[in-house]
Amino acid sequence: MLMLIKNAHVISPGVELKNAAIEMENNFIKHVYKEGESLPSGEKEFDAGGKMVVPGFIDVHIHAGMGYEATTDDPKAVPAIAGEKLREGVTSFCPTTLTLSKEQLAVSLKHIEKYRLHPTASRVIGTHLEGPFINPKCAGAQNPTYLRAPNFEEIQALNDISRVSIVSYAPELEGSVEFTKDLRDAGICSSCGHTNATMAQFMACKKAGLHRLTHFCNQMTKLHHREIGMVGTGLYDDDVYIEMICDKIHLCPDMIKLIFKLKPIDKILLITDAMEATGLPDGNYQLGGLDVVVADGAARLASNGALAGSILQYNTALKNVYELTGLPLKELIKTTSLNQAQNLGLSKLGKVEDGFRADITVLDQKFNVHAVFMDGVQKI
Repeated sequence: MLMLIKNAHVISPGVELKNAAIEMENNFIKHVYKEGESLPSGEKEFDAGGKMVVPGFIDVHIHAGMGYEATTDDPKAVPAIAGEKLREGVTSFCPTTLTLSKEQLAVSLKHIEKYRLHPTASRVIGTHLEGPFINPKCAGAQNPTYLRAPNFEEIQALNDISRVSIVSYAPELEGSVEFTKDLRDAGICSSCGHTNATMAQFMACKKAGLHRLTHFCNQMTKLHHREIGMVGTGLYDDDVYIEMICDKIHLCPDMIKLIFKLKPIDKILLITDAMEATGLPDGNYQLGGLDVVVADGAARLASNGALAGSILQYNTALKNVYELTGLPLKELIKTTSLNQAQNLGLSKLGKVEDGFRADITVLDQKFNVHAVFMDGVQKI
């Protein structure tokens, strides 16, 4: 079926077109029309009314939402989370696990796989395993009861249940270099997180295939003038991708501006790291079995006040970065989809361009989501 979006303010990586139109057919963008070009007649038409039309967002680090966690034995969880993601303009996501037992993780991936095969909202790319192979000193809101050493056989077993796209772990742990090589050979993206690593320890794993930092600046070695740690490494090494939680809490406004000033924009990945309170009022919640209090825009462990994920919605993350940095949206939009696709080796995602998958989000000037298309079909 041919679908036509008219009166679109198209914003795609390196491209900005006002009064444009987008022709979509058979899951893909057939053609993007500039202002003044003759338009075909679509079987269905959508008038964007001059609103921003951007590539569908890709959230590669998302734990929960609407009162559900991805790491659960409740079959309603992943569909509910996917529905919340779609309302934020996210068309693809990586449900992200927590540090739990092998048995709990296996159950979670069975439910993720069931949804992945039969999606009802945003599609699942693959699972992001955050832990359990992390440094106890940097556990943050991860449950220390289940911490363990890197074990690729465990990853293989989970990957046999459902596709594992990303594994976040601490590269200073014994066996991490071989673990990194095994992930690389299996086509799984490795990411450094919850870590007290030195730059040298990271670089040893980088040679084996590690080129990514999980929720940059949070629960990782701080910048110091005698050892630049993971914060320094992320800023220094232009090859390294970094995840950013731009809720202005996990990263203060000045840090967000500094990172965007120093870091190549094609290596920045906006994420939400959202927990179960996302989309819900303040109150008492949980993260991986740990009690969390949500108030004043922040989710914190009841036990010690440590940040416990976020309640950030993806469209708000883009809004925050735009207002803080003032950078052109045609550059910032790379951080919401194209960079994620390139980091994970996903083709034909992340651009509003001929031949790309017809995953599209429509935003007003306040970054509210007005419509979402997946494979050329309007979902919202």
